[in-house]
Amino acid sequence: MIGDSLANSLNAIRVSTELIEEELRPHLDTLLAIAQERKKGMAEQVVESSILPVLAHVLWRKNSITLKTTKLVAELAKDPMIRERCFHTGISSALLSLLGSTDQELLLHVGRAISRIGHDSTLQQEKLLRNGAVPLLASVLLRYPENEALVGSCLQALCSLADMAEEDGSAMAWEPVGYVAPEEWVFRGTCRNTGSTLSSTVTLVRLQQLAPGQFVVTVEVLQRCSTAFWTAHSKMASSVRWFPRPHMNGWPKFYKVIKYSVQGYPQNGSWKSKLFHTLL
Repeated sequence: MIGDSLANSLNAIRVSTELIEEELRPHLDTLLAIAQERKKGMAEQVVESSILPVLAHVLWRKNSITLKTTKLVAELAKDPMIRERCFHTGISSALLSLLGSTDQELLLHVGRAISRIGHDSTLQQEKLLRNGAVPLLASVLLRYPENEALVGSCLQALCSLADMAEEDGSAMAWEPVGYVAPEEWVFRGTCRNTGSTLSSTVTLVRLQQLAPGQFVVTVEVLQRCSTAFWTAHSKMASSVRWFPRPHMNGWPKFYKVIKYSVQGYPQNGSWKSKLFHTLL
C-alpha cells in the first residue's frame, strides 16, 4: 500500500541520526516515486513528519545520495506548503551551497528546486536573494553555456526570483541572443500558450556582470499576437473599440530588474524594482 510505504519511509528518515547513506537510499527512492505521482495529502504528511531538516543535513553532507535527495526536494517543492518551509528548515541554504558543484546533473536539479521554492512567493524570493542566489546561479549559467537544460534551469530560477516565471518551466525553450556587449548576455525563452494559437509569450533575460560576483539581471516578458489575431481584431474595431491597435505584433508586458552584489545591497534605493509599460 502506498500509504504504508510513505509512512514507513517518512518515519525511517525522521528517526535517522547517523544519516547512513545505504539505509536512507531506499526510503528516498520510495518518497521520490510517490512524489512524482503527486499523491494527494503527501505534502501534509511530509511537513508533519519533520523530515525536511533531515533532508537539509543530507544535502550539506554532499555524498553519494545528494543527487537523489536534490531530486526529491525539487519534486516536493512543487507544493506550496513545502516550499514555504524550505528556508526555515535549512533546505534553501543547503541548495545554494550545492551551486559550487561541478556535477551538472546535480546543478540542474538544484536550479529546478530553487525555481520552485521562489515561485509566486515574495518572501522566499527575498530570502534567496539575500543569501546570494543571483551570483551563484549566474556563475553556473556562464560556466556551462553548452548545457541547454542546465542553462534553462538557471534562467528559470532567475525568472522565479524576479517573480516573472511560468509555473511550469519545462514548457520554456531558451536560446542565447547573439553577441550583445562584453560582460553582457541575453537569453530568449519562448512558451506558446497552450489554450490559444493566437498569442505566445516571450521572456528575455539580460545578464550584466558589473564586477566579479556582482550582476544586474533584467527579466522582460512580452506578449506576441499572431497576424490572425490582429486580422480578427480589425474586423471588430469598427463596431467595438476596446483598445487601440499597436503598430507591431508584440509589446512589452512588464519587466523587472534585480541588482545584487556579493558585498550586500545598495545603501540607497531599492534592490529590486518593477517597471510597467503601456502603449499610448
